[in-house]
Amino acid sequence: MSTPAATPDFGQSATAMSDSRDAARAVAGLWWLWLVTGVAWIIASVVILQFNQASITTIGIIIGAMFMFSAVQQFVLAAVAPSLRWLWIVFGILIGACGLVAFFNPAATFAGLADVLGFLFLTVGVWWIIRAFVEREANPVWWLSLISGVLMVIMAFWTSGQFFIQKAYVLLVFAGIWALMHGVTDIVRAFTVRSVRDEL
Repeated sequence: MSTPAATPDFGQSATAMSDSRDAARAVAGLWWLWLVTGVAWIIASVVILQFNQASITTIGIIIGAMFMFSAVQQFVLAAVAPSLRWLWIVFGILIGACGLVAFFNPAATFAGLADVLGFLFLTVGVWWIIRAFVEREANPVWWLSLISGVLMVIMAFWTSGQFFIQKAYVLLVFAGIWALMHGVTDIVRAFTVRSVRDEL
């Protein structure tokens, strides 16, 4: 009598596992999104680090674009995350709001970001550290985000002691480095997801 009752449960478990595998395969098929965004981040870093006497308006717009790219990534992660989706959504909304402010008032954005650069780097660094530990089981290169986050927190405390004019130059350099680290991390993540897709 127990055998017929166990058989449907086994069938439902097999179906659930099959659906789960199909969903994972579909998500892994989007590995190229991380590759594209990683390349975009690296291009942004090259553009920022090439500036010598660029206009403040242009720099503000580039910073806004960086925020918007990062916000989109957070929403994509929220859509595919197995748990804690609200965390990605909250950070996506906050980062997206920063991007909109930067687009509407780029000159003030540059001045404001330079003034609160230490707090900005601290926020980004803490988020990268949190994300590293959240993704630890699913991401074999989680330590890359952890190292980047720790470096960003160190830069946050160092930058907080600088004068405004020095902060403005530091903003250019560190924004470029931030974009570069983000790009490298996304490219590594893209090929990691691709290898998972091949295994599935």
